[in-house]
Amino acid sequence: MAVKVLVVDDSGFFRRRVSEILSADPNIQVVGTATNGREAIDQALALKPDVITMDYEMP
Repeated sequence: MAVKVLVVDDSGFFRRRVSEILSADPNIQVVGTATNGREAIDQALALKPDVITMDYEMP
């Protein structure tokens, strides 16, 4: 079973790049992305990821 990951970053470039890198591993499934803290909370509650990667400096 793949590890479900939510990627959170305000930078579209980093969000896409992290998602691409993680998705290259067959044991990892990127289940969603978010651009801010509020969106991240909503996505986390809805998607129930195992792991959340997050930029700690976001507006």
